[in-house]
Amino acid sequence: MIYDFIVIGAGIAGASAAYELAPHGSVLLIEAEAQPGYHSTGRSAALFTRNYGTPLVRKVNALSEPFFLTPPEGFTDRALLSPRGALSVAGPGKEALLNPVLAASTSRDPLHEMPVAEALERAPILRPERVARVVYEPGVTDIEVSVLLAGFLKGYKQRGGILQVRAPVRALAYKSGIWHVTAGADTYTGKTIVNAAGAWADQIGALAGAAPIGLVAKRRTAILLDGPQGMDVARMPCVDFAETDAYIKPDAGKLMVSPGDATPTEPQDAQPDELDVAILADWVMRETRIEVRRIAHSWAGLRSFIADGSPVVARDAVVPDFIWLAGQGGYGIMMAPALARVAAALGTSGPMPADFLEVGLSLADLTAGRASAQGPRFH
Repeated sequence: MIYDFIVIGAGIAGASAAYELAPHGSVLLIEAEAQPGYHSTGRSAALFTRNYGTPLVRKVNALSEPFFLTPPEGFTDRALLSPRGALSVAGPGKEALLNPVLAASTSRDPLHEMPVAEALERAPILRPERVARVVYEPGVTDIEVSVLLAGFLKGYKQRGGILQVRAPVRALAYKSGIWHVTAGADTYTGKTIVNAAGAWADQIGALAGAAPIGLVAKRRTAILLDGPQGMDVARMPCVDFAETDAYIKPDAGKLMVSPGDATPTEPQDAQPDELDVAILADWVMRETRIEVRRIAHSWAGLRSFIADGSPVVARDAVVPDFIWLAGQGGYGIMMAPALARVAAALGTSGPMPADFLEVGLSLADLTAGRASAQGPRFH
């Protein structure tokens, strides 16, 4: 069988793109691992905010919001977003670090100063002597990542899509207008490739003969801890620490803590470094009221960026019928619904989605060769 589209990578980017492409032709979704979303998608902090990332990322986040609030009929019977809120805190002498955070406030998505006493009440894990200034963003929500991914995969299969797992791509060849994809022990054929391989996207590009877009995979570490005894942390807002990029987020009755690290590494099944975990546990006990009695779980995930920190969704300039869907960094879950529609437009030679054009985004803005300024980084 010759598929109309072969999507490589069944994380949130690939699954959402396959979902959007399925009404337009036959689609094969190929995943190297035994299950979709094994790498970055399954290891995400899973927050939604329109105020995070580069200017381009923030626009794309906003374009994804309608999907999260009102998903297509039958997509899921559960809400994709739930209220959380986020505190950004700075210690004595470091108050100015919150100026760029506050400057991102808009009438649609406001941020505001919060009295320290109120912040300590909302996030009682904080040490009073460590908090001198607080900015609060009420609109931050949790994303139900597993529900979102399951919805895309269910809808994709209902639309006739085929999923093949345990199929790492080993070779790509373009012959007489058809791609031949050797994945696992089999070879598949298709008219158009969508490269949604996450941290491995440049490697897939190289197999296709494309020039690299300059992806750098960066490891982020996280640990899961019990909250202080007797403290209900379930409704606590996420807390960002301006001086270190660390953050703490409630997660299923426990607290997920990350130093916000971004250690460049080769694409791999990322594992937490023992020293990084020990340093993080020590930081938690010094900077908060959390006593680290045991670490319930530790893990690491990869986020992949190009130099300007914004995503790439574009047909390759040289290799025919080869679409990049890569470089989502730490924003891939938030951007997935909107970027998937762009990938589908590229695959079908359709127009750029109207809502992108309305906010001033063109296909040129999503190519690897753009000149895009890096926006403020909040954690």
